[in-house]
Amino acid sequence: MRLDFRLVLLAFGVSFGVLACSKHSGEASAGQTSALRQTQPRAGGELVFAFDGTSGAAFALDPHKSGFAPHVRIIRSLFDSLVVLLPEHRFGPWLAKSWEVSADGLDYTFHLRDDVTFHDGTRFDAEAVKFNFERIKEPKNALLASAELGPYESSTVLDPLTVRVHFTHPYAPFLTNLSKPTLGIASPAAVQKYGDQFASHPVGTGPFSLQSITPGTEISLARNAGYHWAAAGSAHDGPAWLEHLTFKNVPEEATRVAVLQNGQADAADLIPPQNVREFKGSSDFHLLEQEMLNLNYSIYLNVQREPWNDRRVREAFKRSLDLDAAVKTIYLGTTKRAWSVLSPSIFGYNQALENSWQPDPASAKRTLDELGWKPGPDGIRVKDGKRLSLVFLDTQGNREKRMDLLTLLRRQIHDTGFELRVDTEASGSYLEKAKTGDYDVLAGSLFTPDPDALRRIFGSVGRPPWTYFRGVDPELDTLLDQGASALTPEARVKSYAQAQQLIVDQVYAIPTYVLNYSVAAKNRVQGLVIDAHGFPVFSDAWLRQ
Repeated sequence: MRLDFRLVLLAFGVSFGVLACSKHSGEASAGQTSALRQTQPRAGGELVFAFDGTSGAAFALDPHKSGFAPHVRIIRSLFDSLVVLLPEHRFGPWLAKSWEVSADGLDYTFHLRDDVTFHDGTRFDAEAVKFNFERIKEPKNALLASAELGPYESSTVLDPLTVRVHFTHPYAPFLTNLSKPTLGIASPAAVQKYGDQFASHPVGTGPFSLQSITPGTEISLARNAGYHWAAAGSAHDGPAWLEHLTFKNVPEEATRVAVLQNGQADAADLIPPQNVREFKGSSDFHLLEQEMLNLNYSIYLNVQREPWNDRRVREAFKRSLDLDAAVKTIYLGTTKRAWSVLSPSIFGYNQALENSWQPDPASAKRTLDELGWKPGPDGIRVKDGKRLSLVFLDTQGNREKRMDLLTLLRRQIHDTGFELRVDTEASGSYLEKAKTGDYDVLAGSLFTPDPDALRRIFGSVGRPPWTYFRGVDPELDTLLDQGASALTPEARVKSYAQAQQLIVDQVYAIPTYVLNYSVAAKNRVQGLVIDAHGFPVFSDAWLRQ
């Protein structure tokens, strides 16, 4: 493999290398080790995977349009990427055998494999890559994924297996974003054939192809028998060992655990905290855990709405929260409290933010007193006849115990004099209210491997209309733009450290917890791993007899 290491380093800002992944992304407990030692993988069988989706949500399996993490975990098995993200922020080849980056950081030239076909039998080549990028760059086609192309301008086919991607200005996050499932390569023929229905008829080059969809309930995949182009770090290059892979939507956590324990599923994800220790100590199951590369689930006050447009009120709200206690109580010590919007494993994470502020309800009360917010008869503060009341806009319910966490936080802020009410909406109504700013507070997360995703939330240009943060901060814009275009790792780290500090200081977001993605599986399930992004990978999984 021929690579220009210096220029790849400049483009990404971290060390580059191609090393084999560990065959187990999560460590099994000592008592499970002998049970997991096996001989050669066995081909055949069906693995049933119970995943944490949302009740009533339609399955959307178009990689360029889906931003819902549970669906993206399924998309990973259907669509391959040009490059793979390996541990410690390294890259390896996948559909692209090698690549070079120009000295000015404006051009990326990819040399593609010559032996890859899509599930529909059509050929993967440079024209297919160009088609995908041209599709993604249009927000009407890919509202979410288009942001991950940054200042993309065009793709040029140099020959059938070589494509050059051009940017209007340097874009350091490109390789990182390119490794995401959301920039996976789709069949141009299938996109043209199915049009707006492609999400129900996904066609990629992945180790599995779609067999059937039962809306809202189940997705069945079949082994791609011709597959032999696995990503760097995979345990083998050939077809998946599993003959069938079935995803069952089981949003209720107790039910998800039950279907695993009673044999209706072979593996299940996002294991609730109260069951983590049980699975770790089991002789019949093993548990995989890994921090998900993510913008942490954070609270966003609507800074365009009174009184949240006053930083002092936002600070009083923040100081009313004891997040250490809340996260420990809800997640039982299975995950860490978050200090930055960025998860700790993302490049550019500002470790200096850890323990940088503490809850101080007394100070919060003094601030509110000084601003004229006086306690009412029921303890809720009032000013000019208006209660200090917040409407929390939500659409995803208790995923990852988020509503449980909110319930505890609501009690904490009540002691200071804040009232919080939850407005639970269907996704369509939620998006409309988010667009128009018809809320006081909402919360959310965003899976991402690069800190440039901060621009999608906090940048004033190019962010989606439903973004969590509604403010405009020129200083923050400048820092985020510098981080995206910088050609040295040191410059990127400096810009993002300052941006994270500014977000905390101005209370533009209040991070809550760091998500550890977890999968519990029967011991008969072998070779299942979690990738560097924090998504399950099934191409090397197999079933012991």
